[in-house]
Amino acid sequence: MELINEILSALRANRLRTALTGFAIVWGIFMLIILLSAGNGLNNGMSSNFFYMAKNTIALYPGTTTLPYGGFQKGRALRFSPADVDFIEEELHKMADIQQFTPIYNAWNDTIVYGKEFTVCTLSGVRPGYEVMRSLSIADGRFLNQADEVQRNKVILLHTKTADILFGEKKAVGSFVNVNGLPFKVVGVYTEKSESWRPSVYIPFATSQVIYNPKGNITDISFSVGDITTKEQSDEFAKKIRTMLAHRLNFDPNDEEAVWIRDSVANAMQSEAIFAGISFFIWIIGIGTLVAGIVGVGNIMLITVKERTKEFGIRKALGASPYSILKSVILESLIITITFGYIGLFLGILVSEGVAKVLEMMPKKEGPTMFMNPTVDLPIALAALAILVIAGTLAGYIPARKAVNIKPIEALQAK
Repeated sequence: MELINEILSALRANRLRTALTGFAIVWGIFMLIILLSAGNGLNNGMSSNFFYMAKNTIALYPGTTTLPYGGFQKGRALRFSPADVDFIEEELHKMADIQQFTPIYNAWNDTIVYGKEFTVCTLSGVRPGYEVMRSLSIADGRFLNQADEVQRNKVILLHTKTADILFGEKKAVGSFVNVNGLPFKVVGVYTEKSESWRPSVYIPFATSQVIYNPKGNITDISFSVGDITTKEQSDEFAKKIRTMLAHRLNFDPNDEEAVWIRDSVANAMQSEAIFAGISFFIWIIGIGTLVAGIVGVGNIMLITVKERTKEFGIRKALGASPYSILKSVILESLIITITFGYIGLFLGILVSEGVAKVLEMMPKKEGPTMFMNPTVDLPIALAALAILVIAGTLAGYIPARKAVNIKPIEALQAK
């Protein structure tokens, strides 16, 4: 305790110098936390736009051929028929571990009415399991199930926005809405990661085919895979899919416009690599600001040792051990580093959490989100503080070694 009081007295005697050094440390760790929080905010915002589908999901969209093939001219519009869907599902199960699979039928600009309220939305026919691939969360009721699909039930799943427009404060689940003149029972209300400006409402795929799509034209196909873990595997799998579709639909396997393959597996891996690079760059900049503070600690300890040279010499002449002097200097360095480091850490977390709360309370705008929840995880923040403490210890150790090596006679002669 006596040593602590001695160090605090020395710091109080040099308030300005201590304050300036402390400010450098506070600023360094504060900027590191702010940069990491901003990087997380950017990552979260971009992920909410890109990863509205689960990361192991692949979607197939029929397009238009751009190359002649097998006697067909280019410019031929392709379609997925019900027979194609059955064939594709069977072949995919031979090629990979397919976890969910659904054809999709989209009908745009459909009107949904409840009483005097109405709204326009996209009506999508999907099979059970689509909610997993789309990362939908149930807010009330349930998802579409296999019984709905088999029995072709006229049931519907609404987005929370749609439910609010139609029902207000009333309970949506269990009520009936009118979709293009036909009644559908609301069985569930959902939310999703990516808030679309015009969210979809979902009905069983089989129901959509009977009522809205008697010709059986499929808008697209989505499925999830469980055994692809690298981008190389994903690229190879995409090539196999395109070759299989080319044989089935008679188009050139090199014609990438004939069928669009949106591979969330590859996109997720690529995006994660980009975000990892951004995080690394942020750490480099942030650690650079920390180094400036650590240099300040090292400088102040060098000055402290020089000013106390005679004192150390007298203490050694009176029998003080080198360890006691070493401990005194290092402890002073640690007190400065930990105290001001904690202040910087607290201020950084306070600002980032405050910004996150403000963004959360702001009304959500339509369109993509670029910035979301700019906070930093506590383990990361504590790791930054640990780096600062270790560096502060080293910054104090070098001057401390100098103090220990001073001979008493030399110390007494020092000016």
